[in-house]
Amino acid sequence: MEKTPPSLHIAMYPWFALGHLTPFLHVANKLAKLGHKISYLIPTKTQPKLQPFNRFPDLITFVPITVPHVNGLPPSAETTLDVPFPLHPLIMTAMDRTEPDIERLLRHLKPDIIFFDFTHWVPKLARSLGIKSLHYCIISPVTIGYTLSPTRKFSGEEVSGADFMHPPPGYPDSSIKLHLHEARAFASKRASTFGSDVGFYERQSISLHEADGLAYRTCREIEGQYIDYLEREFRKPVLLSGPAIPEPPTSSLEEQWAKWFSGFRTGSVVYCAFGSECTLMKEQFQELILGFELTGLPFLAALKPPIGTESIEEALPEGFEERVKGRGVVHGGWVQQQLILEHEAVGASLRIAGQIFNARMMANNLKVGVEVEKGEEDGLFTRDSVCKAVKTVMEESSEVGKEVRENHAKIREMLLKKDLESSYVDNFIEKLQKLKG
Repeated sequence: MEKTPPSLHIAMYPWFALGHLTPFLHVANKLAKLGHKISYLIPTKTQPKLQPFNRFPDLITFVPITVPHVNGLPPSAETTLDVPFPLHPLIMTAMDRTEPDIERLLRHLKPDIIFFDFTHWVPKLARSLGIKSLHYCIISPVTIGYTLSPTRKFSGEEVSGADFMHPPPGYPDSSIKLHLHEARAFASKRASTFGSDVGFYERQSISLHEADGLAYRTCREIEGQYIDYLEREFRKPVLLSGPAIPEPPTSSLEEQWAKWFSGFRTGSVVYCAFGSECTLMKEQFQELILGFELTGLPFLAALKPPIGTESIEEALPEGFEERVKGRGVVHGGWVQQQLILEHEAVGASLRIAGQIFNARMMANNLKVGVEVEKGEEDGLFTRDSVCKAVKTVMEESSEVGKEVRENHAKIREMLLKKDLESSYVDNFIEKLQKLKG
């Protein structure tokens, strides 16, 4: 009889943003469910936010990390949720300064593998301790392949927007392209530093090239051609955790939201959330919520205060609250997103889609959504374009909306198919065992 491999001990050290911390915990739950031990390295004061989502506390241990002080950061800041967007690089600097503590913890914990994403120094550190490193990326293969393929021969920081307008050689879908304003933004980001005087793209490139393996929260049924492309380009194993659909929360929807949603008919509410990584300009913030007002539909928008403002209230257009009273809420705090999306009253979700490429793939290829139109030169959306996109999806008479709803139902059925996720998790663990050696 074939011997069952021993259970794994995995350390996890995700970027200090809830949009990264939460997906790492989701996959931790999947692994712990099958008996594997997880040491989850997390900022001390952030633990309570994620504790309700730790379904296996006997196997998933939250290991507290003290975030070092960095000049320019508020003393209590730990994650991107705690600071405005311009200060995010300082959160990265603080995370980089935890390297000595992480080394000490890894020596003590002795995990088989460490999952990481933004801390480009982890592979070298792990290698010195005899630990394998896995770049577990919540950004999609379609995005990584387009922006970080080794075939892009960029030199130094001299990168123009034109360099990003078309996909790299061998990229599997030539229909996915960037508008000029998008390409310029990518070129600008590539030239900028992101913590400890390291460029954002340099940080990602080092992580991808130095890790022992790459991993994504996706499945071949949706991104198979992009996964194959990454395996060819980076010449290392690409592991898939599958969709890693979150375990049902143990908590209930907060009473204020449960009561609010109960006042609307099934499928009538528009829910909007851009996550802790996205902070809009004030003008775009206002255009977005004015677009929701124009739809005439009930809506909940969970957004960070826009750049240059201290609160949601001061950013609202004059008279807005009174006009949408009873049907529209703009909330600046954290919300129970999974429970909200499960509520029967929610009929559409407007998201930032993680990356431009996700939006293109979802709208153009999978046809499970509609991309909000933006200006070709400036990349800005208007209240009218927001209203148009929402109505296209929500109105019963819309042919595009009908197609989106039908395709959405098919994708949902596929993702929830019995044994689909378990087969991915089993295969994921098998490849982790091989990576461990």
